[in-house]
Amino acid sequence: MTEQIRQIPLLPLRGLLVYPSMVLHLDVGREKSIQALDEAMVDDNHILLAAQKEVSIDEPRTEDIYRIGTVANIKQMLKLPNGTIRILVEGLYRAEMIRFVDEKAHFHVEIARLEDVRGDHLEEEALMRTLLDQFEQYIKVSKKINQETLTTVQDIDEPGRLADIIASHLSLKLKDKQKILEINDVTERLHQLIDFIKNEREVLHLEKKIGQRVKRSMERTQKEYYLREQMKAIQKELGEKDGKTGEIAQLKEKIEAANMPERVENAALKELDRYEKVPGTSAESSVIRNYLEWLISLPWNKETEDNLDLNHVEKVLNEDHYGLEKVKERILEYLAVQKLTKSIRGPILCLVGPPGVGKTSLAKSIARAINRNFVRISLGGVRDEAEIRGHRRTYVGAMPGRIIQGMKKAGTINPVFLLDEIDKMASDFRGDPSAAMLEVLDPEQNSTFSDHFIEESYDLSRVMFIATANYLGAIPGPLLDRMELITIPGYTEVEKLQIAREHLLPKQIKENGLTKGQIQIRDDALIKLIRRYTREAGVRNLERQIASICRKSAKMIVSGEKKRVVVTDKQLESLLGKPRFRYGQAETEHQVGAATGLAYTAAGGDTLSIEVSVYPGKGKLTLTGKLGDVMKESAQAAFSYIRSRADELKIDPDFHEKNDIHIHVPEGATPKDGPSAGITMATSLVSALTGRPVRKEVGMTGEITLRGRVLPIGGLKEKSLSAHRAGLKYVIIPKENEKDLEEIPESVRNELTFIKVNHLDQVLEHALLEDGEHEGPSS
Repeated sequence: MTEQIRQIPLLPLRGLLVYPSMVLHLDVGREKSIQALDEAMVDDNHILLAAQKEVSIDEPRTEDIYRIGTVANIKQMLKLPNGTIRILVEGLYRAEMIRFVDEKAHFHVEIARLEDVRGDHLEEEALMRTLLDQFEQYIKVSKKINQETLTTVQDIDEPGRLADIIASHLSLKLKDKQKILEINDVTERLHQLIDFIKNEREVLHLEKKIGQRVKRSMERTQKEYYLREQMKAIQKELGEKDGKTGEIAQLKEKIEAANMPERVENAALKELDRYEKVPGTSAESSVIRNYLEWLISLPWNKETEDNLDLNHVEKVLNEDHYGLEKVKERILEYLAVQKLTKSIRGPILCLVGPPGVGKTSLAKSIARAINRNFVRISLGGVRDEAEIRGHRRTYVGAMPGRIIQGMKKAGTINPVFLLDEIDKMASDFRGDPSAAMLEVLDPEQNSTFSDHFIEESYDLSRVMFIATANYLGAIPGPLLDRMELITIPGYTEVEKLQIAREHLLPKQIKENGLTKGQIQIRDDALIKLIRRYTREAGVRNLERQIASICRKSAKMIVSGEKKRVVVTDKQLESLLGKPRFRYGQAETEHQVGAATGLAYTAAGGDTLSIEVSVYPGKGKLTLTGKLGDVMKESAQAAFSYIRSRADELKIDPDFHEKNDIHIHVPEGATPKDGPSAGITMATSLVSALTGRPVRKEVGMTGEITLRGRVLPIGGLKEKSLSAHRAGLKYVIIPKENEKDLEEIPESVRNELTFIKVNHLDQVLEHALLEDGEHEGPSS
């Protein structure tokens, strides 16, 4: 029967259940649970304790909690140093949740008290005696519960309370304990508990039998070990080398032949001595054997001889890659110094650039050119420090980290070691792998690299490490400090044409089973392919399109439709469909309120159109296009500057009170951020407010201050390539970025006019047309 409906805070319990009359400590750490405790302490110290159905759920919902629990009194509460709260509770009575009143800050429920339903007095007395007898036998078999507990429960004369106290001491599953809690009928509760104890006794008897069987098995194993030792002694007397004795002799020969440093060889022989003494059936035996095999298989002194012929190296690098002069020059410098000094540490290079520009394939070419073995590991998504440093041998399934695994694969101590996607490493509770890489990539430390599995220090100083990354900002500063950065920007249209003609087309012709006589793709088709079917900093998609043309050509030749395929720009649509991109981003005519900015992305440079609309309103400024905080601040700064200079710019000083202004950056699904769009936004705003068009052939980049100063930006090389790709003629840049113009390819510099500015007034002078003006700006 139910009575006393009331509202009370709820504390969900994980893997635990409290019965009435139980007194125990609980540790509470979840935010909702702590708030429930706080409310209970404010009221009457009463709280409902109910078990979760699943222990793994961290944030339970209403359907994850059992409906029947125990109302308890909080007797003590203590805040621990780790933020959790330890409470002492005493179970009072059963209660059923009628409904959830609140579950936002914490669970607050309406409950009804459940009273025990008593049955026949004599039957209850008989069941109590049976239960105590079963419990006594359970204690004898279990040996987990002391005799004092039995003495305590024997003094209880109330059947419902007796059942609850005994149930709390049994090793039952949570759902079984909950089943007992939900039974109001005392007689039924006693019956159920007797059945559970009988079942538990049977399980304990079986466990005892299994334990005796395991003990006999262990005794037999010890006997076998003794007999094996006798067998070894007999084999030694007979001079035989079978069994483990012969295996140990072979391992010793391999250790001596591995040409290890003296300290490592001593450690290996010490482990071999342990291996000889450990029984073959022991788990430790396989661990030691695995460790010895790793030490033997690692290269300790074996190396390849470098090809120091600079002409040969330069020829190989030029065969495989067009352009990339900085990287090639750095490799030739390294070999020249090595030739003079006869000894040099391996350089640690980091190739940074957008996808598809040839970073990984360049590392392979370097290895081939200087006659070194090549090994590559991908660091993308690596979160565990043990991936780099290895696991300690005490763990089951332990093995060395990826660096040592790579050295084993290379087979020499001086390979070209590629650390691919070093900017994609992450960190979590298992450690920070980028911190573990510090020792690998530090020329002052990597001669004594320590792997947790190998334990002995390993020399990595002869290795030529080459790392690749798409985005420099994702690499931690200390790691970046240990590497020599070489930036590989996107390719120009001229370079892409040369790469397609000299490298990609011959490769795809061969891979698709064609010959040069069967297919020809003319230059005009390749140019259209670059302009209208791809938009990228690298050449990966360009290669895919060329491969698609080769496959379609192969089909035509095999079906007998044609014997030879000649692809011109007019035939591309029939092979690849309609063009995917409009060539370039330059406006086709002068626009009012629309300016072209230049942006830097992880995939290289890109153009960015910024549009402004002005319409009657009350001065509201709206920004759209998924802009980041920095970009929004640039828009606010541009707006404030224009307000302060309204008279000089011939703008109505009260324009902000009479008009609403909307700034939009197209491609709203793409997140955009950064300060370099400042002058572009300001130019678009001035154009929209004055009605003066922005020149269609002008692109711009630069940060703006409230005083109208133009501050320098990054990524000028990539931005210039995108301006060239878009067909712009003039690029407005900050005066302080003049030093970066040397990095821009000469072919791009010759076709673009760079206008250096210090102030927004100069930007407006070059970017906006006067009435009746149609000519481009002067540099």
